[in-house]
Amino acid sequence: MGFGGISIWQLLIVLVIVLLLFGTKRLRNMGSDLGTAFKGFKKAVGDGEKEKDKDKIADVSKEETIIEGEATREKDKADS
Repeated sequence: MGFGGISIWQLLIVLVIVLLLFGTKRLRNMGSDLGTAFKGFKKAVGDGEKEKDKDKIADVSKEETIIEGEATREKDKADS
């Protein structure tokens, strides 16, 4: 028994039929196109995560600026 009730011989027959229909050159091109698509997807996901991290850092620095600004205002009121 192979994968899900399909034997090794059945898989080989399907592989031979696919090779006859498409040819090795066309299958190679499809494989490289698929690899390029995966690389592009991974890059897009990585870029999205980097932007998310930048947004979090910007939010934290804004909060720190507001807190520092409030502390300065309170000092100015106390000095008056």
